[in-house]
Amino acid sequence: MSDHDELSFDDFDEQVNPRPEGCEFDDVVEAALSRRAFMGGVLTLGCFATLGASLPTGTKAETSRFAFDAIATSTEDTIIVPPGFKSEVVVRWADPLWSDGVEFDGETRGTAAAQARAFGDNTDGMEIFAHEGRTLLVVNNEYTNRSIIWGNRPGGKAETDDDVEKGMLAHGVTVVELAHAETGWGIVKDSPFNRRITPRTEMAITGPAAGHDLVKTEADPTGTKTWGTWNNCGSGTTPWGTYLACEENFNGYFSATEEDHKVTDEHKRYGISSQDWGYGWARIDHRFDVLKNPNEPNRAGYVVEIDPRDPQSTPKKRTALGRLKHENAECVINSDGRLVIYMGDDERSEFLYRYISDGVYAPGVDTDDLMENGTLYAAKFFDTGAGEWLALSEDATGMSKPEICIHTRQAASKVGATTMDRPEWVTANPNKAEVYCALTNNKNRGVKPNKGGDLTPVEGPNPREGNKYGQIVRWRPNGGDHTAEGFAWDLYVLAGNPTVHDDDRAGSDNVTANNMFNSPDGLAFDSTGLLWIQTDGKYSNAGDFAGQGNNQMLAGDPVTGEIRRFLVGPNESEVTGLCWSADKRTMFVGIQHPGEKGDSHWPDGGNSVPRSAIIAVTRDDGGLLG
Repeated sequence: MSDHDELSFDDFDEQVNPRPEGCEFDDVVEAALSRRAFMGGVLTLGCFATLGASLPTGTKAETSRFAFDAIATSTEDTIIVPPGFKSEVVVRWADPLWSDGVEFDGETRGTAAAQARAFGDNTDGMEIFAHEGRTLLVVNNEYTNRSIIWGNRPGGKAETDDDVEKGMLAHGVTVVELAHAETGWGIVKDSPFNRRITPRTEMAITGPAAGHDLVKTEADPTGTKTWGTWNNCGSGTTPWGTYLACEENFNGYFSATEEDHKVTDEHKRYGISSQDWGYGWARIDHRFDVLKNPNEPNRAGYVVEIDPRDPQSTPKKRTALGRLKHENAECVINSDGRLVIYMGDDERSEFLYRYISDGVYAPGVDTDDLMENGTLYAAKFFDTGAGEWLALSEDATGMSKPEICIHTRQAASKVGATTMDRPEWVTANPNKAEVYCALTNNKNRGVKPNKGGDLTPVEGPNPREGNKYGQIVRWRPNGGDHTAEGFAWDLYVLAGNPTVHDDDRAGSDNVTANNMFNSPDGLAFDSTGLLWIQTDGKYSNAGDFAGQGNNQMLAGDPVTGEIRRFLVGPNESEVTGLCWSADKRTMFVGIQHPGEKGDSHWPDGGNSVPRSAIIAVTRDDGGLLG
């Protein structure tokens, strides 16, 4: 989720559960950087000593794997792509999915009934599924900007129950069929596969937590059925063709009728409090009142499996994968057939996780058990460049299996996992056993006193105040085995600004004035093995961020470390979500929260209301793209 919405969500959460200003991964890297052997070892996998400078904008090397010329930064309220490429808008927030839907009204911003039949707001993780000759796009609708969806109301605040319901129904997941014609890509209205999955949709609770007392409520005394998914950030796909939606900042929608209500320490660890973020859902649904329904928050924060090929299917909350502020879920089939899923918990000083199934995957065999029975692990990093996965077992945590799956953060703390700087998207290299994770930033380190009144020393993978720029860490499992206990790690890139700084805040050697960026967030490999990097950072284009312009998407070569800028988004937007058509000739990219502070009219221009949207990027010559 963006750091830039009218309410600073992470600051709000940290008032509930104050965070350390540093994290243990900072200390690990600080120690590693002081080791001469480390500089000649793990870090040279791709980040420091072995890298040459990136090429100037507009040039290509004979041996470069990049099939495009790098572009400059931009502060224009439009999409910028390289020469030889073009982009088009495919679907926008509030576009009707059915013929009986109502076209978007910029004056009223629509009604709850209209939103229920239309594309959701603020796109994030997404995937393409080819099915019976059709192209199905599944998209997370993470959240909605209150100042935009209620922009027709004084102060951008909900006035009526219908306003609140409209905001609620803008959340969730959209499944929509797409078709390509001479005029480009567009949605197929009335497709039998079109579907909205919202906070009102019935879902099954599966896995170890199902039926446990902590997930039982008055509405669901069995603890096996719940309603809705919301604040879904990243995504994933299973080898058997289902979609994984990842519930992230689920906490901001709960409140209490008594503002001085004291929530439990377990709830505080997840940012639950007596106040929500301003959405007011408890006003229309008592599920979101933690005073009346203290167990309801325990039913959110999971990975949700959705079958886009069956519009009547019931989504399943897979509690075996743990309860976190999930970013995405990266699935890998190990050489022995077991399913491995990598996941980040997107909050400062939380953890990086791995899940390994007990059973093995085989095409055509029932897969339901693979995300029901398995083991969760949390990562431990050492300054030698090695690491290990710590099992969240009953013996190691002193917790029952259901408790581990409900209070996963507490379990990871008990085993001594390494706290991280906001682990975001995780992606696995399709060509080798190698995994990457974006650590987007930690703006408080060395700046904001902790509860004891002290400042954490400036240190870490970016030894600079506040870690304003972020970095990407990667690891290689021992023996190429994703189920191995150990791994070797390094830093692929330290983002920075070499035009402003001449110290480590300038970034690693593969960051130059021509490709600089801040706050890496989304990550995805294409089929050729290029790493695509999407940013959710500061777009002030001033001070520490001078010359960096709007948020952007870049491509990186994992072998050489070269990084090139491919796309720049419109004003005040985040570039997030990436997938490809089956023929690899179209790249679909998500543009979230344009104009969140009022300075965009994308995509329709003029004085129109800004709307999040999915765009399609293609080559002018119709060639392959990813």
